[in-house]
Amino acid sequence: MRLAIVSDIHGNLPALEAVRADIARAGVDLVVNLGDIASGPLWPRETVQRLMTLHWPTIRGNHERQVLTQPRDAMSAADAFTAGQLGDAERAWLAALPTTLDLGEGVWCCHATPTDDLEYLLETVTPDLGVHGSPGVRAATLDEVRRRLAGRRDAVVLCGHTHTPRIVTCDGTLIVNPGSLGVQAYDDADPYDHRVETGSPHARWALLERGAAGWQATLCATAYDWESAARRAEANGRGDWADALRTGRVGRLEAEVVGARAGA
Repeated sequence: MRLAIVSDIHGNLPALEAVRADIARAGVDLVVNLGDIASGPLWPRETVQRLMTLHWPTIRGNHERQVLTQPRDAMSAADAFTAGQLGDAERAWLAALPTTLDLGEGVWCCHATPTDDLEYLLETVTPDLGVHGSPGVRAATLDEVRRRLAGRRDAVVLCGHTHTPRIVTCDGTLIVNPGSLGVQAYDDADPYDHRVETGSPHARWALLERGAAGWQATLCATAYDWESAARRAEANGRGDWADALRTGRVGRLEAEVVGARAGA
């Protein structure tokens, strides 16, 4: 069995099409999508429409929940933009997605953790952004991962949410986060200010395959036309996204960009 894993597309249609081409060359049996599909200042409606034709097993992320359930004035700028772009068909498709998925063969999927679509599974936020160069986030300890798994004992757990490609083994469970297909850096303030950066603009995904020795995973990076995505973000007023898309690093901060737009 050979699976491709994608997550956190965030409306980046050029990245999605480039990764699809790489996946086709890899000859997989199945592609699974771990959520956060559309939210962002790129191509939310077009991305959902494309995925609707692909019939990949797909789960809902926190951004799908937020776009579908929050009042518009309570949404983040990215979610509000997305909510304004989606039509009835796209909303209905997103609303029908499950929050977790059992693929069989011991492979289980969630967006963030088994019990919370906002909690980081393989990373821990720390209150030390900027201290000795700290990004304010670190790899989680095994005790932290064990607690967040909430008793799951699957052979494989697939997760996304943090945009950080990582493979961890905990008590015999292989945990794979493929990273983000759509955007390679962001800043956040929950529960403390922190920055997530992969350091390159390549679209991230992963291969999972079972061999004679058991399950193994490979993290993958695909080149695509990230300049077109960055220009799209700039045109929609999100210079912070443009910086992240071009470099895989945080440049302009979300609060600065969104605040400047609100005060204009």
